[in-house]
Amino acid sequence: MGRPRRFVSRLLALSAFGFASPATWGAEEVLVRIGLTSPLTGPQAAAGKDHENALRMAMDRLNAQGMLVGGKKVRFELMSEDDAADPRTGMTVAQRLVDADVKAVIGPYNSGVAIPISKLLNDAGIVMATVASNPKVTQAGFPFVFRIGPNDISSAARMGNFAARKLKVRNLAVIDDRTAYGQGVADEFIKVAKANGVQIVSREFTTDKATDFAAILTRIKGIKPDGIFYGGYHSQAGPLRRQMKVLGIEGYLLGGESICNELLAKLGGEAVDAHVYCTLGGTILEQSNEGRQFKTEYRRRFGVEPLTYGPPMYDALFMIAAAMQKANSIDPKQYRSALADITYQGLAGSYQFDEKRDLKESPITIYSFRNGQPVPVPDSE
Repeated sequence: MGRPRRFVSRLLALSAFGFASPATWGAEEVLVRIGLTSPLTGPQAAAGKDHENALRMAMDRLNAQGMLVGGKKVRFELMSEDDAADPRTGMTVAQRLVDADVKAVIGPYNSGVAIPISKLLNDAGIVMATVASNPKVTQAGFPFVFRIGPNDISSAARMGNFAARKLKVRNLAVIDDRTAYGQGVADEFIKVAKANGVQIVSREFTTDKATDFAAILTRIKGIKPDGIFYGGYHSQAGPLRRQMKVLGIEGYLLGGESICNELLAKLGGEAVDAHVYCTLGGTILEQSNEGRQFKTEYRRRFGVEPLTYGPPMYDALFMIAAAMQKANSIDPKQYRSALADITYQGLAGSYQFDEKRDLKESPITIYSFRNGQPVPVPDSE
């Protein structure tokens, strides 16, 4: 038999900006608890709060619509847990979510947390929708684990090609923070850069808690590379860029999705300029009415700009809700296959999953910085 037709969600009854259906009036209500695991404290707390904010927006809209599953009105409730970007804490948090009988877990943000908790959640039969980008997250093939953003291979390949072909760099230094994300994206970048003729003249290591990069940068300065690729998060990349300028290192700073937000500029100040480049997966929010509306409402409600991964986490909850409706069940063991088979157009792009539940396609845009904000680079192919 051939593969069954994929489930297509068209955001009609489940419109992201829709209203309650009269069919739900007077229906019995069932509570569906959704877990979030993300760093809500520590250096990456701004990212975690962004994820929480986006999920609250999605949840409020779904609850206002009053969707029905199995003839019952579903009311979503968010259970936010702080994993502190720490694998051990992440395991404790994941077990807490399992014990609370959540029907899905959205997150985590960090690959170092996602890799160990993926087996725990999969064994419990709970869907996990994560933006963690290390390829290992999905390589085990766990059927309940979905990646809702690009992986390091595609992101690093995009930046590696851009650095060689558009920036025409000849040699680069590479620094990573030794996390599963930072090391993974740096390793993938090096492969592509070398394949394009770029020489890696230095490989340095730091941590995701570091703030002083003087020793590393002093060594790199003596080599005089065309720039630095940093594998890690904005909380270190901002000070790193500022200290590059202080030491007179004028080359590029390149990185992946986890440095590609306005917080990098807040930490790095005027040093975060047009010579800083990063990648972002998904579509550009400003290019669609729904994206512009999301950004406007987010700013009005929370007083800040949305960051990198709020939109795909917002999309994830709508996809999960659509899969529940398709399967006519809130049980992840029942709706998981509908989610795996979904075709969905969301804020951050179009979602279809392959056999390992990675995205089949995820457009990746190169960004630079202007006036403290990441802006798409035109003609960056």
